[in-house]
Amino acid sequence: MRLCTICQNELPCLLFRRQSANLRNRSAEATSFLNRTRPGLVSNSFEIKSAVLPLVALLLKTPDMREIAAHLFQQYGPDSDSSDFFDHDPVVLDFSRLEGPLVWGPLEVVLRVLPQCRMKAVAFRGLTSSADATLLLDKGLVEAPPEANRNKAGVNVSSAPQTVEVIKEVLTEVVHEVPGPATMVIDKPVRSGQKIYARGADLVVLAMVNQGGEVVADGNIHVYAPLRGKAMAGASGNTQARIFSLCLEPELISIAGVYRTSENSLAPDIQGRPAQVRLSDDGQEKLLFEALNA
Repeated sequence: MRLCTICQNELPCLLFRRQSANLRNRSAEATSFLNRTRPGLVSNSFEIKSAVLPLVALLLKTPDMREIAAHLFQQYGPDSDSSDFFDHDPVVLDFSRLEGPLVWGPLEVVLRVLPQCRMKAVAFRGLTSSADATLLLDKGLVEAPPEANRNKAGVNVSSAPQTVEVIKEVLTEVVHEVPGPATMVIDKPVRSGQKIYARGADLVVLAMVNQGGEVVADGNIHVYAPLRGKAMAGASGNTQARIFSLCLEPELISIAGVYRTSENSLAPDIQGRPAQVRLSDDGQEKLLFEALNA
């Protein structure tokens, strides 16, 4: 006589029958799942696509990670004037200016400070040590490719005569087909806390950009009114972008990541007057503020 190992009753007992029924149900569910996911079936529940996303690069210029963390917290921490400058933006840690192995302890200080500045480290680049790269990979970061060289104004590029001729032919064919850069036009005031982003386009604002408001464009920014908030042109890295305003008195100005805050006062002939902002073309990427004379 066989007895149930759980209730010690003679088989088949009620408990045994229930367990057998549960096992059969689970087996049927597993078989159904495998049938749905067997080779040859194409799922329409997801799709994997390539994506190009704008990322902020944190270029580390000193091996003193504690100094970097302190300056980040001072400039973008919760108690700073620019505490809302970032909006949990993904950040690439750029080590290309540093030499020698990393000291992991101080680097962790930087990683802990970034979220307090509303930034999230997602990738790194510029490391020469495979051991350091392994440490960051184990931390959940991915390795990003090196940054492509940006074209600068005034740099002569030599090329063979045949190449120049081919380029001229291509331009002749394409110039009539490719439209000019898009433009986003905003005809209402940009309020405090509001953010306008002209992705892949110039931005024209016909009303005031109030303090606490933010206007961002991958191209140029034109504000035909007082600019008292934040303006960031060339957000995707365009160093030729410019910012124009009929009354320039911003909280922050940035072109291709090079910025200046209101903590540094503008010259009297610029503050509150028609002016433009651009990057210098001497390779140093300094912000230049120039009055617009009527």
